[in-house]
Amino acid sequence: MRNRWRRRLDIELARLRTDGRHGVLWSLRVTVAAVASYVVATLLFPGTEPLLAPLTAMLVVQVTPVSLLASGLDRVVAVVTGVALAVAFAAVLPLEWWSLGLLIFVCLAIGQVLRLRSNLLEVAISGMLVLGVGSLSAESAAGQRIAETLVGAAVGIAANLLFPPRVASADAARAIDGLADSISGLLDHAAREMSDLGEGSDLGSAARAWLDEARRITHEDIPRVGSALLHAEQGRRLNVRAVGSPDVGPGLRQGLETLEHSALSIRSMFRGLVDATTEPTWLDDESAADVVAGLAQTLREMAAGIDAFGQLVRNEAGPVTSPALDDVQALRDALDGMQEARARLDDLAMTESAPELRELHAVMRTTVKRLLREMDLEQRVRRQVQMLRPIRPRPAYLGRPPSRRRPAPPEPSPDAETQPLPRLPDGRQDPPRR
Repeated sequence: MRNRWRRRLDIELARLRTDGRHGVLWSLRVTVAAVASYVVATLLFPGTEPLLAPLTAMLVVQVTPVSLLASGLDRVVAVVTGVALAVAFAAVLPLEWWSLGLLIFVCLAIGQVLRLRSNLLEVAISGMLVLGVGSLSAESAAGQRIAETLVGAAVGIAANLLFPPRVASADAARAIDGLADSISGLLDHAAREMSDLGEGSDLGSAARAWLDEARRITHEDIPRVGSALLHAEQGRRLNVRAVGSPDVGPGLRQGLETLEHSALSIRSMFRGLVDATTEPTWLDDESAADVVAGLAQTLREMAAGIDAFGQLVRNEAGPVTSPALDDVQALRDALDGMQEARARLDDLAMTESAPELRELHAVMRTTVKRLLREMDLEQRVRRQVQMLRPIRPRPAYLGRPPSRRRPAPPEPSPDAETQPLPRLPDGRQDPPRR
């Protein structure tokens, strides 16, 4: 447990070191957009304090340009609706707990009517903030507040289009490599614990702990990495900073799918390991110690393969997109080790007589086979090419599709029976076929 928390702490510290600069840049973009919107609103409305303009700019600025264009209109509608409702409430009601609750309820209800989807809460948030600002300066006109909101929205959209965010392919690659490290770390940990098992040890309880960790990886880590990859893919669209840079999205997507399938296979392996070691009497077999040692070595081979694959995927998304020879050779060596482990499992499965041991060998052999197929280099390149091909939609048929009938045979001529039969090479006539 202590090693697990220490490894998690090292990962978080590395993330802070790598993502700290990007977080500062993102904060700077939001600050510049808010200040620019305030300056523009001050020039349009002299003698006022247009705080709604920077507020709206901060709400409108998105992380990626494609998300801005996809939900920008909904966000502007949400902000304007919340501002209008807050101005109306501030004109007739004081700022009390019951008026605040009534405003939130009305904002959410109108937002659902307008079908604002993910920007639904922006109506209530904008209404609450504007109600607070409006209570301090109730003399401001509603039209001016709406104009300030539109100014802030326009400045936020312009700032995001003129100063687009960076392409987060490197972040997605690091996340995928971190997922590979989590899977390989679990396999290494399981191999060490399996090697340390002595006589009378309960392998089933240890396997249950490994199964719980595998479930956590599939339920928490994989969705988180998938979100990071989706963010990187959206960051390239309509982003001028992505022009001229290679698209590493298909390679990252294929790498994530491979690790996802591998994690599910490893999770099934641990499930089978738990089922096979339910009865503690299986350790009484004379070859149980050799079997446990062989299984631990197989787990180490799988961990090396997962780690090498994650490193290859990360380096492919680096400044030089072509993989280094060292990374390719490391993955090939790891795959060769897994092939040898599979061969050892095949040999042991033929000599074992205990059903529990045969079940263990079958579970491990199936997992190794799946991982070899998923991490194969030729299969990786083939799947990347398939992802680059556009999917052609099938033509839609209106009604019944036309039937494909064979053309009718031509009618024989009247003098077909009187024509001479074709002669064979030996001079005989070929009889007519009926």
